[in-house]
Amino acid sequence: MTDTVLKLERISKRFGLLLANDAISFDLKRGEIAALLGENGAGKTTLMNILFGHYVADEGAISVGGRTLPPGQPRAAIEAGIGMVHQHFTLADNLTVLDNIMLGTEKPWRLHSAKGDARRRLTRLAEDFGLRVAPDKSVAELSVGERQRVEILKVLYREARILILDEPTAVLTPQESQTLFQTLKKLTQKGLSIIFISHKLHEVLSVSDRIFVLRSGKLVAERATQATTRQELAELMVGRPIAEPRIEPQAPGDVHVDVRSVTTSDGLERADLTLHGGEILGLAGVSGNGQTALANLLSGLTRPHSGSLHIFGEDAAHWTPDIVTRRGIARIPEDRHAEGLIADMSVTENVIAELYREERFNKRGFLDWRAAEGFARDIIVKFDVKCPSPVARVRLLSGGNMQKLILGRTLSLTPRFILACQPARGLDIGAVAYVHEHLIEARKRGASVLLISDDLDEILNISDRIAVIYRGRISKALARRDVSIKELGLMMAGHGFGEGEAHAA
Repeated sequence: MTDTVLKLERISKRFGLLLANDAISFDLKRGEIAALLGENGAGKTTLMNILFGHYVADEGAISVGGRTLPPGQPRAAIEAGIGMVHQHFTLADNLTVLDNIMLGTEKPWRLHSAKGDARRRLTRLAEDFGLRVAPDKSVAELSVGERQRVEILKVLYREARILILDEPTAVLTPQESQTLFQTLKKLTQKGLSIIFISHKLHEVLSVSDRIFVLRSGKLVAERATQATTRQELAELMVGRPIAEPRIEPQAPGDVHVDVRSVTTSDGLERADLTLHGGEILGLAGVSGNGQTALANLLSGLTRPHSGSLHIFGEDAAHWTPDIVTRRGIARIPEDRHAEGLIADMSVTENVIAELYREERFNKRGFLDWRAAEGFARDIIVKFDVKCPSPVARVRLLSGGNMQKLILGRTLSLTPRFILACQPARGLDIGAVAYVHEHLIEARKRGASVLLISDDLDEILNISDRIAVIYRGRISKALARRDVSIKELGLMMAGHGFGEGEAHAA
Protein backbone atom coordinates (compact mmCIF):
# COMPACT_ATOMS: atom_id res chain seq x y z
CA MET A 1 0.00 0.00 0.00
CA THR A 2 2.48 2.60 -1.20
CA ASP A 3 0.84 4.05 -4.32
CA THR A 4 -1.58 6.92 -3.74
CA VAL A 5 -4.68 6.45 -5.92
CA LEU A 6 -6.85 9.26 -4.55
CA LYS A 7 -5.92 12.57 -2.97
CA LEU A 8 -8.17 15.28 -1.52
CA GLU A 9 -6.41 18.56 -0.77
CA ARG A 10 -7.92 21.25 1.49
CA ILE A 11 -11.53 20.68 0.42
CA SER A 12 -13.89 23.36 1.78
CA LYS A 13 -17.60 23.81 1.19
CA ARG A 14 -20.07 26.35 2.61
CA PHE A 15 -23.85 26.38 2.57
CA GLY A 16 -24.71 29.91 3.62
CA LEU A 17 -23.27 30.38 7.10
CA LEU A 18 -22.67 26.64 7.55
CA LEU A 19 -19.11 25.47 6.89
CA ALA A 20 -19.79 21.84 5.99
CA ASN A 21 -16.20 20.94 5.00
CA ASP A 22 -13.27 22.90 6.38
CA ALA A 23 -9.97 22.39 4.51
CA ILE A 24 -10.16 18.58 4.57
CA SER A 25 -7.16 16.68 3.20
CA PHE A 26 -6.56 12.93 3.05
CA ASP A 27 -5.34 10.26 0.66
CA LEU A 28 -6.15 6.67 -0.24
CA LYS A 29 -3.53 4.02 -1.06
CA ARG A 30 -3.78 1.18 -3.56
CA GLY A 31 -5.14 -1.99 -1.94
CA GLU A 32 -6.20 -0.11 1.22
CA ILE A 33 -9.46 0.03 3.17
CA ALA A 34 -9.79 3.49 4.72
CA ALA A 35 -12.70 4.10 7.09
CA LEU A 36 -14.44 7.47 7.25
CA LEU A 37 -16.01 8.11 10.66
CA GLY A 38 -18.01 11.04 11.94
CA GLU A 39 -21.14 11.90 13.84
CA ASN A 40 -24.30 13.13 12.15
CA GLY A 41 -23.57 16.43 10.39
CA ALA A 42 -19.79 15.94 10.50
CA GLY A 43 -19.48 16.50 6.74
CA LYS A 44 -19.04 12.95 5.37
CA THR A 45 -21.93 13.12 2.90
CA THR A 46 -20.93 16.55 1.62
CA LEU A 47 -17.37 15.35 1.09
CA MET A 48 -18.51 12.29 -0.90
CA ASN A 49 -20.86 14.45 -2.99
CA ILE A 50 -17.92 16.69 -3.87
CA LEU A 51 -15.83 13.64 -4.78
CA PHE A 52 -18.57 12.47 -7.17
CA GLY A 53 -19.12 15.86 -8.71
CA HIS A 54 -22.62 16.37 -7.30
CA TYR A 55 -21.29 19.43 -5.43
CA VAL A 56 -18.50 21.79 -6.38
CA ALA A 57 -16.01 22.61 -3.63
CA ASP A 58 -15.47 26.29 -2.79
CA GLU A 59 -11.78 25.54 -2.32
CA GLY A 60 -9.39 22.64 -2.81
CA ALA A 61 -8.73 19.96 -5.41
CA ILE A 62 -9.15 16.22 -5.96
CA SER A 63 -6.77 14.04 -7.93
CA VAL A 64 -7.09 10.41 -9.03
CA GLY A 65 -3.93 8.61 -10.05
CA GLY A 66 -2.09 11.90 -10.10
CA ARG A 67 -4.59 13.60 -12.45
CA THR A 68 -6.82 16.42 -11.24
CA LEU A 69 -10.51 15.52 -11.29
CA PRO A 70 -12.71 18.17 -12.98
CA PRO A 71 -15.11 19.63 -10.39
CA GLY A 72 -18.86 19.15 -10.72
CA GLN A 73 -18.69 16.35 -13.32
CA PRO A 74 -20.06 12.98 -12.09
CA ARG A 75 -19.22 11.34 -15.41
CA ALA A 76 -15.56 12.33 -14.97
CA ALA A 77 -15.52 10.65 -11.53
CA ILE A 78 -16.95 7.43 -12.98
CA GLU A 79 -14.49 7.46 -15.88
CA ALA A 80 -11.66 7.99 -13.38
CA GLY A 81 -12.62 4.66 -11.77
CA ILE A 82 -14.66 5.82 -8.77
CA GLY A 83 -17.74 3.78 -7.87
CA MET A 84 -20.15 3.95 -4.95
CA VAL A 85 -22.53 1.47 -3.33
CA HIS A 86 -25.23 3.41 -1.51
CA GLN A 87 -26.86 2.33 1.73
CA HIS A 88 -30.23 2.05 -0.05
CA PHE A 89 -29.83 -0.13 -3.12
CA THR A 90 -30.64 1.27 -6.57
CA LEU A 91 -31.72 -1.88 -8.41
CA ALA A 92 -34.76 -2.52 -10.61
CA ASP A 93 -36.65 -5.44 -9.03
CA ASN A 94 -38.41 -6.41 -12.25
CA LEU A 95 -35.14 -6.87 -14.18
CA THR A 96 -32.63 -9.69 -14.03
CA VAL A 97 -29.22 -9.42 -12.40
CA LEU A 98 -27.57 -9.19 -15.81
CA ASP A 99 -29.96 -6.49 -17.04
CA ASN A 100 -29.38 -4.42 -13.91
CA ILE A 101 -25.62 -4.61 -14.32
CA MET A 102 -25.74 -3.73 -18.03
CA LEU A 103 -28.19 -0.87 -17.51
CA GLY A 104 -26.64 2.37 -18.75
CA THR A 105 -23.47 0.76 -20.12
CA GLU A 106 -24.56 0.39 -23.76
CA LYS A 107 -24.89 3.14 -26.35
CA PRO A 108 -28.55 3.90 -27.12
CA TRP A 109 -28.00 3.70 -30.87
CA ARG A 110 -26.51 0.19 -30.72
CA LEU A 111 -28.65 -2.20 -32.84
CA HIS A 112 -27.93 -5.39 -30.89
CA SER A 113 -27.30 -5.94 -27.18
CA ALA A 114 -24.01 -7.68 -26.38
CA LYS A 115 -25.56 -9.85 -23.67
CA GLY A 116 -23.34 -12.84 -24.41
CA ASP A 117 -20.15 -10.86 -23.80
CA ALA A 118 -21.68 -9.18 -20.77
CA ARG A 119 -22.67 -12.53 -19.26
CA ARG A 120 -19.16 -13.94 -19.71
CA ARG A 121 -17.60 -10.84 -18.20
CA LEU A 122 -20.03 -10.86 -15.26
CA THR A 123 -19.35 -14.55 -14.61
CA ARG A 124 -15.60 -13.91 -14.60
CA LEU A 125 -15.94 -10.98 -12.18
CA ALA A 126 -18.19 -13.00 -9.88
CA GLU A 127 -15.70 -15.86 -9.74
CA ASP A 128 -12.64 -13.64 -9.32
CA PHE A 129 -14.11 -11.74 -6.37
CA GLY A 130 -16.24 -14.45 -4.75
CA LEU A 131 -19.51 -12.65 -5.56
CA ARG A 132 -21.48 -15.46 -7.15
CA VAL A 133 -25.01 -14.62 -8.28
CA ALA A 134 -27.31 -16.09 -10.93
CA PRO A 135 -27.23 -13.67 -13.93
CA ASP A 136 -30.74 -14.57 -15.13
CA LYS A 137 -32.42 -14.42 -11.75
CA SER A 138 -34.84 -11.57 -11.11
CA VAL A 139 -33.60 -9.08 -8.50
CA ALA A 140 -36.97 -9.38 -6.76
CA GLU A 141 -36.07 -13.00 -5.93
CA LEU A 142 -32.72 -12.14 -4.29
CA SER A 143 -31.95 -11.88 -0.59
CA VAL A 144 -30.64 -8.61 0.82
CA GLY A 145 -27.08 -9.96 0.87
CA GLU A 146 -27.34 -11.09 -2.76
CA ARG A 147 -28.62 -7.65 -3.79
CA GLN A 148 -25.60 -6.05 -2.23
CA ARG A 149 -23.34 -8.39 -4.23
CA VAL A 150 -25.12 -7.19 -7.40
CA GLU A 151 -24.50 -3.56 -6.41
CA ILE A 152 -20.78 -4.27 -5.96
CA LEU A 153 -20.62 -6.22 -9.24
CA LYS A 154 -22.36 -3.33 -10.99
CA VAL A 155 -19.55 -1.00 -9.88
CA LEU A 156 -16.82 -3.52 -10.77
CA TYR A 157 -18.40 -4.07 -14.21
CA ARG A 158 -17.82 -0.37 -14.85
CA GLU A 159 -14.12 -0.97 -14.07
CA ALA A 160 -14.07 0.94 -10.78
CA ARG A 161 -10.72 0.96 -9.01
CA ILE A 162 -11.90 3.00 -6.03
CA LEU A 163 -14.96 1.68 -4.22
CA ILE A 164 -16.94 3.75 -1.71
CA LEU A 165 -19.34 1.88 0.58
CA ASP A 166 -21.91 3.96 2.49
CA GLU A 167 -23.14 2.14 5.63
CA PRO A 168 -22.82 -1.21 3.81
CA THR A 169 -24.00 -3.44 6.70
CA ALA A 170 -27.14 -1.48 7.62
CA VAL A 171 -29.47 -4.16 6.18
CA LEU A 172 -27.31 -7.28 6.64
CA THR A 173 -27.30 -10.03 9.24
CA PRO A 174 -24.03 -10.51 11.17
CA GLN A 175 -23.16 -13.52 9.02
CA GLU A 176 -23.79 -11.54 5.82
CA SER A 177 -21.61 -8.73 7.21
CA GLN A 178 -18.73 -11.15 7.80
CA THR A 179 -19.11 -12.47 4.24
CA LEU A 180 -18.97 -8.88 2.97
CA PHE A 181 -15.77 -8.20 4.93
CA GLN A 182 -14.15 -11.29 3.41
CA THR A 183 -15.16 -10.01 -0.04
CA LEU A 184 -13.65 -6.60 0.68
CA LYS A 185 -10.34 -8.23 1.58
CA LYS A 186 -10.38 -10.10 -1.75
CA LEU A 187 -11.07 -6.84 -3.58
CA THR A 188 -8.07 -5.12 -2.01
CA GLN A 189 -5.85 -8.12 -2.80
CA LYS A 190 -6.80 -7.53 -6.46
CA GLY A 191 -5.60 -3.92 -6.16
CA LEU A 192 -8.86 -2.11 -5.48
CA SER A 193 -9.01 0.64 -2.86
CA ILE A 194 -12.01 1.13 -0.58
CA ILE A 195 -13.50 3.96 1.48
CA PHE A 196 -15.72 2.40 4.16
CA ILE A 197 -18.30 4.75 5.72
CA SER A 198 -19.91 3.41 8.88
CA HIS A 199 -21.03 4.38 12.38
CA LYS A 200 -20.36 0.87 13.76
CA LEU A 201 -16.98 1.13 15.45
CA HIS A 202 -16.41 -2.61 15.86
CA GLU A 203 -16.83 -3.08 12.10
CA VAL A 204 -14.46 -0.24 11.29
CA LEU A 205 -11.86 -1.73 13.62
CA SER A 206 -12.21 -5.20 12.13
CA VAL A 207 -12.11 -4.33 8.42
CA SER A 208 -10.06 -1.14 7.87
CA ASP A 209 -6.35 -0.33 7.58
CA ARG A 210 -6.61 3.38 8.38
CA ILE A 211 -9.32 5.51 9.97
CA PHE A 212 -10.12 9.18 9.30
CA VAL A 213 -12.36 10.99 11.80
CA LEU A 214 -14.45 14.05 10.90
CA ARG A 215 -16.00 16.37 13.46
CA SER A 216 -17.95 19.56 12.71
CA GLY A 217 -16.66 19.67 9.16
CA LYS A 218 -12.99 19.21 10.04
CA LEU A 219 -10.63 16.25 9.81
CA VAL A 220 -9.66 15.91 13.47
CA ALA A 221 -7.70 12.66 13.43
CA GLU A 222 -6.04 9.98 11.33
CA ARG A 223 -5.23 6.67 12.97
CA ALA A 224 -3.72 3.38 11.90
CA THR A 225 -6.41 0.87 12.82
CA GLN A 226 -4.02 -1.30 14.83
CA ALA A 227 -2.95 1.72 16.90
CA THR A 228 -6.36 2.87 18.15
CA THR A 229 -9.28 1.66 20.26
CA ARG A 230 -13.06 1.88 20.17
CA GLN A 231 -13.03 4.27 23.14
CA GLU A 232 -10.53 6.62 21.51
CA LEU A 233 -12.49 6.72 18.26
CA ALA A 234 -15.73 7.46 20.11
CA GLU A 235 -14.11 10.36 21.94
CA LEU A 236 -12.55 11.71 18.74
CA MET A 237 -15.94 11.65 16.99
CA VAL A 238 -17.79 13.69 19.62
CA GLY A 239 -14.94 15.60 21.25
CA ARG A 240 -15.49 14.31 24.79
CA PRO A 241 -15.36 11.06 26.79
CA ILE A 242 -18.40 8.82 26.30
CA ALA A 243 -19.66 6.57 29.08
CA GLU A 244 -21.73 3.68 27.78
CA PRO A 245 -25.04 3.29 29.69
CA ARG A 246 -25.27 0.28 31.98
CA ILE A 247 -28.44 -1.66 32.55
CA GLU A 248 -28.87 -3.03 36.08
CA PRO A 249 -30.93 -6.16 36.80
CA GLN A 250 -34.43 -5.57 38.12
CA ALA A 251 -37.55 -7.67 38.50
CA PRO A 252 -40.13 -7.22 35.73
CA GLY A 253 -43.56 -5.84 36.64
CA ASP A 254 -47.04 -6.54 35.35
CA VAL A 255 -47.72 -7.40 31.73
CA HIS A 256 -48.09 -4.17 29.74
CA VAL A 257 -48.40 -5.57 26.22
CA ASP A 258 -49.78 -8.97 25.25
CA VAL A 259 -49.93 -9.93 21.55
CA ARG A 260 -51.41 -13.36 20.91
CA SER A 261 -51.38 -15.12 17.52
CA VAL A 262 -51.99 -11.84 15.67
CA THR A 263 -52.18 -11.70 11.89
CA THR A 264 -52.49 -8.36 10.06
CA SER A 265 -52.90 -7.33 6.43
CA ASP A 266 -49.53 -5.54 6.39
CA GLY A 267 -47.16 -8.29 7.48
CA LEU A 268 -47.68 -9.98 10.85
CA GLU A 269 -48.27 -13.74 10.75
CA ARG A 270 -49.52 -15.40 13.96
CA ALA A 271 -47.22 -13.13 15.97
CA ASP A 272 -46.87 -13.51 19.74
CA LEU A 273 -45.17 -11.08 22.11
CA THR A 274 -45.33 -10.29 25.81
CA LEU A 275 -43.81 -7.15 27.35
CA HIS A 276 -43.63 -6.36 31.07
CA GLY A 277 -43.35 -3.09 32.92
CA GLY A 278 -39.80 -2.30 34.00
CA GLU A 279 -38.14 -4.12 31.10
CA ILE A 280 -36.67 -3.37 27.69
CA LEU A 281 -37.48 -5.99 25.09
CA GLY A 282 -35.22 -5.78 22.05
CA LEU A 283 -36.66 -6.94 18.73
CA ALA A 284 -34.02 -7.77 16.13
CA GLY A 285 -34.54 -8.52 12.47
CA VAL A 286 -33.48 -7.63 8.96
CA SER A 287 -35.47 -4.62 7.77
CA GLY A 288 -38.75 -5.52 6.07
CA ASN A 289 -39.69 -8.58 8.13
CA GLY A 290 -42.75 -7.15 9.85
CA GLN A 291 -41.28 -4.55 12.20
CA THR A 292 -43.37 -1.78 10.68
CA ALA A 293 -46.51 -3.91 10.84
CA LEU A 294 -45.97 -4.53 14.56
CA ALA A 295 -45.37 -0.83 15.21
CA ASN A 296 -48.54 0.06 13.28
CA LEU A 297 -50.55 -2.42 15.34
CA LEU A 298 -49.29 -1.08 18.68
CA SER A 299 -49.80 2.52 17.54
CA GLY A 300 -53.47 2.01 16.67
CA LEU A 301 -52.85 2.48 12.95
CA THR A 302 -53.95 -1.06 12.01
CA ARG A 303 -56.16 -3.73 13.57
CA PRO A 304 -55.59 -7.48 13.82
CA HIS A 305 -57.40 -9.72 11.34
CA SER A 306 -57.13 -12.50 13.88
CA GLY A 307 -55.67 -13.01 17.33
CA SER A 308 -55.83 -10.69 20.34
CA LEU A 309 -54.08 -7.52 21.53
CA HIS A 310 -54.16 -6.32 25.14
CA ILE A 311 -52.34 -3.25 26.49
CA PHE A 312 -52.33 -2.53 30.24
CA GLY A 313 -54.91 -5.33 30.60
CA GLU A 314 -57.40 -3.68 28.22
CA ASP A 315 -58.56 -4.99 24.86
CA ALA A 316 -56.67 -2.68 22.48
CA ALA A 317 -57.58 -4.32 19.18
CA HIS A 318 -59.73 -1.34 18.17
CA TRP A 319 -57.75 1.49 19.74
CA THR A 320 -57.12 4.52 17.55
CA PRO A 321 -53.92 6.63 17.66
CA ASP A 322 -55.49 9.28 19.91
CA ILE A 323 -56.58 6.61 22.41
CA VAL A 324 -53.05 5.18 22.32
CA THR A 325 -51.61 8.60 23.21
CA ARG A 326 -54.13 9.20 26.02
CA ARG A 327 -53.29 5.80 27.54
CA GLY A 328 -49.67 6.90 28.14
CA ILE A 329 -48.02 5.29 25.13
CA ALA A 330 -45.20 7.23 23.48
CA ARG A 331 -44.03 6.41 19.97
CA ILE A 332 -40.69 6.97 18.23
CA PRO A 333 -41.66 6.29 14.59
CA GLU A 334 -39.36 4.53 12.15
CA ASP A 335 -39.81 7.15 9.41
CA ARG A 336 -39.21 10.58 10.93
CA HIS A 337 -40.10 12.36 7.67
CA ALA A 338 -43.40 10.64 6.85
CA GLU A 339 -44.67 9.86 10.37
CA GLY A 340 -42.64 11.73 12.96
CA LEU A 341 -42.79 15.39 11.93
CA ILE A 342 -44.60 17.84 9.66
CA ALA A 343 -41.87 19.56 7.67
CA ASP A 344 -43.69 22.87 7.02
CA MET A 345 -44.62 23.37 10.67
CA SER A 346 -42.31 24.97 13.21
CA VAL A 347 -40.24 23.16 15.81
CA THR A 348 -42.64 24.39 18.52
CA GLU A 349 -45.74 23.23 16.64
CA ASN A 350 -44.22 19.79 16.15
CA VAL A 351 -43.17 19.20 19.76
CA ILE A 352 -46.62 20.10 21.14
CA ALA A 353 -48.57 18.26 18.44
CA GLU A 354 -49.63 15.55 20.91
CA LEU A 355 -49.68 17.81 23.98
CA TYR A 356 -51.50 21.00 23.03
CA ARG A 357 -54.62 20.00 25.01
CA GLU A 358 -52.63 19.84 28.25
CA GLU A 359 -53.27 22.49 30.88
CA ARG A 360 -49.70 23.83 30.78
CA PHE A 361 -50.17 24.92 27.15
CA ASN A 362 -53.76 26.08 27.54
CA LYS A 363 -54.72 29.54 28.79
CA ARG A 364 -58.49 30.04 29.03
CA GLY A 365 -59.09 28.03 25.90
CA PHE A 366 -56.24 29.56 23.92
CA LEU A 367 -52.84 28.08 23.18
CA ASP A 368 -50.13 29.59 25.38
CA TRP A 369 -47.39 30.12 22.77
CA ARG A 370 -44.91 31.41 25.34
CA ALA A 371 -45.18 28.15 27.31
CA ALA A 372 -45.06 26.11 24.09
CA GLU A 373 -41.91 27.85 22.86
CA GLY A 374 -40.31 27.47 26.29
CA PHE A 375 -41.02 23.73 26.13
CA ALA A 376 -39.49 23.57 22.64
CA ARG A 377 -36.45 25.53 23.78
CA ASP A 378 -35.89 23.07 26.67
CA ILE A 379 -35.91 20.14 24.21
CA ILE A 380 -33.52 21.96 21.88
CA VAL A 381 -31.05 22.48 24.73
CA LYS A 382 -31.37 19.08 26.44
CA PHE A 383 -31.13 17.08 23.23
CA ASP A 384 -28.62 19.34 21.47
CA VAL A 385 -30.95 19.97 18.53
CA LYS A 386 -29.11 22.22 16.10
CA CYS A 387 -31.70 24.67 14.78
CA PRO A 388 -31.96 28.48 14.50
CA SER A 389 -34.87 28.89 16.95
CA PRO A 390 -38.09 27.27 18.24
CA VAL A 391 -40.03 28.99 15.45
CA ALA A 392 -37.82 27.61 12.65
CA ARG A 393 -39.45 25.27 10.13
CA VAL A 394 -38.60 21.62 10.73
CA ARG A 395 -37.62 21.15 7.08
CA LEU A 396 -34.50 23.25 7.81
CA LEU A 397 -33.17 20.60 10.23
CA SER A 398 -30.85 17.75 9.27
CA GLY A 399 -32.18 14.18 9.56
CA GLY A 400 -30.27 13.55 12.78
CA ASN A 401 -31.59 16.73 14.39
CA MET A 402 -35.14 15.79 13.38
CA GLN A 403 -34.64 12.51 15.23
CA LYS A 404 -33.38 14.33 18.32
CA LEU A 405 -36.50 16.51 18.26
CA ILE A 406 -38.79 13.46 18.13
CA LEU A 407 -36.90 11.83 20.99
CA GLY A 408 -37.17 14.95 23.12
CA ARG A 409 -40.90 15.14 22.50
CA THR A 410 -41.40 11.44 23.25
CA LEU A 411 -39.34 11.22 26.42
CA SER A 412 -40.89 14.38 27.88
CA LEU A 413 -44.27 12.61 28.15
CA THR A 414 -43.22 10.32 31.06
CA PRO A 415 -44.92 7.41 29.24
CA ARG A 416 -45.91 4.02 30.67
CA PHE A 417 -44.99 2.24 27.43
CA ILE A 418 -42.43 3.42 24.86
CA LEU A 419 -42.56 2.03 21.34
CA ALA A 420 -39.04 2.86 20.15
CA CYS A 421 -38.53 2.16 16.43
CA GLN A 422 -34.92 2.75 15.36
CA PRO A 423 -34.49 5.43 18.10
CA ALA A 424 -30.77 5.95 17.47
CA ARG A 425 -30.85 6.02 13.66
CA GLY A 426 -28.90 9.01 12.34
CA LEU A 427 -27.56 10.05 15.74
CA ASP A 428 -23.98 10.54 16.84
CA ILE A 429 -22.44 8.44 19.60
CA GLY A 430 -23.01 11.04 22.29
CA ALA A 431 -26.67 11.43 21.41
CA VAL A 432 -27.12 7.65 21.24
CA ALA A 433 -25.74 7.29 24.77
CA TYR A 434 -28.09 10.05 25.92
CA VAL A 435 -31.11 8.35 24.34
CA HIS A 436 -30.19 4.99 25.86
CA GLU A 437 -29.83 6.58 29.30
CA HIS A 438 -33.36 7.95 29.02
CA LEU A 439 -34.80 4.61 27.91
CA ILE A 440 -33.06 2.90 30.82
CA GLU A 441 -34.35 5.61 33.18
CA ALA A 442 -37.90 5.01 31.92
CA ARG A 443 -37.40 1.30 32.58
CA LYS A 444 -36.25 2.03 36.14
CA ARG A 445 -39.44 3.93 36.94
CA GLY A 446 -41.52 0.98 35.70
CA ALA A 447 -42.20 1.83 32.07
CA SER A 448 -42.02 -0.87 29.41
CA VAL A 449 -39.89 -0.34 26.30
CA LEU A 450 -40.14 -2.22 23.00
CA LEU A 451 -36.88 -1.49 21.19
CA ILE A 452 -37.17 -2.28 17.47
CA SER A 453 -33.73 -1.86 15.89
CA ASP A 454 -31.57 -3.05 13.00
CA ASP A 455 -28.48 -2.42 15.15
CA LEU A 456 -27.57 -5.54 17.13
CA ASP A 457 -25.07 -3.61 19.25
CA GLU A 458 -27.87 -1.33 20.40
CA ILE A 459 -30.16 -4.26 21.21
CA LEU A 460 -27.47 -6.24 23.05
CA ASN A 461 -26.35 -3.20 25.06
CA ILE A 462 -29.65 -2.18 26.68
CA SER A 463 -32.19 -5.01 26.38
CA ASP A 464 -33.33 -7.28 29.20
CA ARG A 465 -34.72 -9.83 26.74
CA ILE A 466 -34.26 -10.23 23.00
CA ALA A 467 -36.57 -11.68 20.34
CA VAL A 468 -36.23 -11.92 16.56
CA ILE A 469 -38.86 -11.14 13.94
CA TYR A 470 -38.75 -13.00 10.63
CA ARG A 471 -41.40 -12.80 7.91
CA GLY A 472 -43.96 -11.53 10.37
CA ARG A 473 -43.36 -14.14 13.05
CA ILE A 474 -41.68 -13.51 16.39
CA SER A 475 -39.37 -15.92 18.17
CA LYS A 476 -39.38 -16.74 21.84
CA ALA A 477 -37.63 -13.94 23.76
CA LEU A 478 -34.42 -14.93 25.53
CA ALA A 479 -32.54 -13.25 28.34
CA ARG A 480 -29.71 -11.13 26.95
CA ARG A 481 -27.08 -13.25 28.71
CA ASP A 482 -28.42 -16.39 26.98
CA VAL A 483 -28.06 -15.23 23.37
CA SER A 484 -25.04 -14.56 21.15
CA ILE A 485 -24.63 -12.42 18.04
CA LYS A 486 -24.10 -15.62 16.02
CA GLU A 487 -27.39 -17.08 17.22
CA LEU A 488 -29.22 -13.83 16.54
CA GLY A 489 -27.77 -13.68 13.04
CA LEU A 490 -28.93 -17.21 12.24
CA MET A 491 -32.42 -16.44 13.52
CA MET A 492 -32.53 -13.21 11.50
CA ALA A 493 -31.81 -15.34 8.42
CA GLY A 494 -34.80 -17.59 9.24
CA HIS A 495 -33.23 -20.49 11.13
CA GLY A 496 -35.64 -21.86 13.72
CA PHE A 497 -38.73 -20.42 12.01
CA GLY A 498 -40.06 -23.65 10.54
CA GLU A 499 -43.74 -24.42 10.78
CA GLY A 500 -44.75 -24.22 14.45
CA GLU A 501 -41.34 -23.05 15.68
CA ALA A 502 -42.07 -19.35 16.25
CA HIS A 503 -43.86 -19.04 19.57
CA ALA A 504 -44.72 -16.71 22.42
CA ALA A 505 -42.16 -14.21 23.67
